[in-house]
Amino acid sequence: MIQTLIGKKIDQMQKFLENGKRIPVTKIFVADNAVLQVKTVDSDTYSAVQLGFGHKKNPTKALIGHSKKAGFDTVARVVREVRVQDAASLPAAGESLAVANVFAPGDIVTVTGTSKGKGFAGVVKRHNFRGGPKTHGQSDRERAPGSIGQTTTPGRVYRGKRMAGRMGSDTVSLPNLTVVAVDVVNKILSVSGLVPGHKEGFVTITKTGARKKFVPLLEEVEKEKAAAAAAEEAQAKSQAETVEVQAETVVGEEPTVETDVTEEKKEEDK
Repeated sequence: MIQTLIGKKIDQMQKFLENGKRIPVTKIFVADNAVLQVKTVDSDTYSAVQLGFGHKKNPTKALIGHSKKAGFDTVARVVREVRVQDAASLPAAGESLAVANVFAPGDIVTVTGTSKGKGFAGVVKRHNFRGGPKTHGQSDRERAPGSIGQTTTPGRVYRGKRMAGRMGSDTVSLPNLTVVAVDVVNKILSVSGLVPGHKEGFVTITKTGARKKFVPLLEEVEKEKAAAAAAEEAQAKSQAETVEVQAETVVGEEPTVETDVTEEKKEEDK
């Protein structure tokens, strides 16, 4: 089965575990992912699944035709291709993958997204340089990078030197995050930790394993207890109604029996 879905970052907040520990939690909206295309070894020399997420407002004719070929009337806003190792469990084109069928509380996931763009930044902000000395008249060197090269040997600046430049807007993957809750009704995935990107940004969630010592959220435990109590109450109410109906039936049958017996006695007396 495929282990990757596309989602949209909603918000970041804090939650409490059942043992009282406070953790940061990111909510990700994971609607049903559309399977647009399935690639196999025979046709494309590798196994992969093309997933679609969202709705594109002004699609091109090529995208419209590609979606209609898979059986979808709308065009996905985000399209990602996911490699699949087990070719025997590939889904069919035209299917929709729900979040509850892929993820469950306690799963270990890797979230990949585009980090926030910071614009042009200096070396102190971009690479955590400490800056120059702040005394002896060095007032203009507090956030300077310092020397960037050598003298006649090699007589140039090495490639990859950490300097000022554009910061952020990079593809970032955060591994070893834990799924703490799955809202099947609202299709929301709650992940412990912070996810790269801004709100409404698209991310890719990949399942990599399962947490052996998983501690659920306190609110999820309370929801389960409340649901169990409601189910018990409904069952008890149903049993009580059944007993009442049976009692009414028995009470309603007794006069008929007495009447029949009385009529039989009258006939014997005659």
